[in-house]
Amino acid sequence: MRRCGAPRVRGQPPIISLVVHSFSLARRCNGCSAATFAGAVFILSLFLASRAPGQAPASSDPDGSTTGRILLVLPFDNRSSQPGLEWIREAAAELLSRRFASAGFEPMSREDRLYALDHLGLPEGFQPSRASALRLAQTLDADSIVVGSFQTDGTTIEAEARVVDVPHLRMSAPVTARGQMRDLIDVFDSLAWKLTREMDPSFNVAEVTFVAAGKGLRLDAFEQYIRGITEPDQAERLRHLQQAVKLSPDFGSAWMALGREDYSGQQYEQAAEAFAKVGRNNPDALEAGFYRGLSLVFSGNYAPAEEAFSGVARILPLAEVLNNEGVAISRQGHDGRAQFRAAVAADPNAADYHFNLAVSLKRQGETSQALAEIAQCLKLRPNDSEALGLQVAWKGPTTPTDSQTNVDPLERIVRTFDAVAFRQAALMMDQMEASRLAALSPHDRAMKLNSQAKEYLDRGLLLESERLYQSAVAADGMLAEAHAGLAEVRERTGDAAGSRKEAQAALALQPSADAYLVLARLDFEANHLDDAGTEAGEALRLDPQSRSALEIKRQIESKAGQKQ
Repeated sequence: MRRCGAPRVRGQPPIISLVVHSFSLARRCNGCSAATFAGAVFILSLFLASRAPGQAPASSDPDGSTTGRILLVLPFDNRSSQPGLEWIREAAAELLSRRFASAGFEPMSREDRLYALDHLGLPEGFQPSRASALRLAQTLDADSIVVGSFQTDGTTIEAEARVVDVPHLRMSAPVTARGQMRDLIDVFDSLAWKLTREMDPSFNVAEVTFVAAGKGLRLDAFEQYIRGITEPDQAERLRHLQQAVKLSPDFGSAWMALGREDYSGQQYEQAAEAFAKVGRNNPDALEAGFYRGLSLVFSGNYAPAEEAFSGVARILPLAEVLNNEGVAISRQGHDGRAQFRAAVAADPNAADYHFNLAVSLKRQGETSQALAEIAQCLKLRPNDSEALGLQVAWKGPTTPTDSQTNVDPLERIVRTFDAVAFRQAALMMDQMEASRLAALSPHDRAMKLNSQAKEYLDRGLLLESERLYQSAVAADGMLAEAHAGLAEVRERTGDAAGSRKEAQAALALQPSADAYLVLARLDFEANHLDDAGTEAGEALRLDPQSRSALEIKRQIESKAGQKQ
């Protein structure tokens, strides 16, 4: 059993539903025939041929290597003898998993770990020995385990971790990071960078980029979030999570956890509001959209529910998403047949999708087709009493009897979001995309990686962006755009010297407005206004319509006027 990490957010064309269905069938039969597998691969190859530029593989290296990427990060051992700091155990696993995912690995989720512990009959707070940790990793089919501990005197904290190579039963030397308690997130981000280098010595993203990835997260909000997802009492979970989002209103993971709590408590309006706050860069964004749609349906807000499901379906057209979109459409008195047909096509072995299509067809006066669909529903689920009743009623006389007068049932809603099939397909697609990249010429590969990196940079994902820019430079060191991109990443992480070096390297290869703008901003911050003005002028010469160049030019002139 391989349970991959959270689904990545990226645009997918409708053909992905065929991919998902192929993998769904394989899961249901505990494997697949050679023909089924070959068909899935063929569909995948068609899909990859149609992928839009800029959709980066997040789990594979550009050379096609994907081995050793599945990680299990266990909660750290608390060696400080301070029970009030137990939350740091789970915080360590959460922070490391986030950074490993951004670095291109596939860390198991906390839910995966809890599932495996339950499968093995072990309690949630179990602190495993090396032997039991290996057993846990093997249950999850992980390639590596990260185990560690921390200790603190209340002012400073030191964390230590090792990587266990599961297939070869080898343990790495200890890796440590230390700092002030108030900088706990930075400490574990630094530890994540060192562990990444331990697992992949060729990894060349800067440590400062790892640390910058966590700069927008308040420590007090993060503590409340961790307490909120680990507290056994629901009222306490809600209290901590509400405090987390109050302290950090943009904390998507806390909003996601709060939405789940409100949803499970049937507080659907509050749940919809919470799920709406989960940003698109969050790994739970698609699941949040799905449950927001459900919350809106259950609170009677069908039009925004349709919009929520439609937004998910454009990226991840799983059968349950398409089905629920059809339900939201039907509840508004509109025709949902197209969505129900798509759901049936995506998963023809689900009885409820045939039932819903039958009800929708009958409502539109297509009785013969409705009967065919209800028959298929009963073939898959012979004891479905509601479907049996409909079949009898619809086959009855043209003039309805009293018992047949109001036979117009509601379509059935799918209440759970299972993206495991998609995650399996996504992993294989990443492998195939990496192979396709490896087959390109070095220059073409660099151009493709550069385009993907720029998309991440525009979304503010610095770690992911630098990783791909570095891969682009490795493929073709003469690509000026990649050096200019790295210069902007370095600028955003606060590495002025590194940023200047990359911008100058870019300009030595080919003049560009982007590289000149980086230098202009750096010189402006350093109060070198003459140099900044010259560089801004060069940027405008190359791109007269650049708003960024015009803005920095205005700032330079304003500051120069103030000095005079």
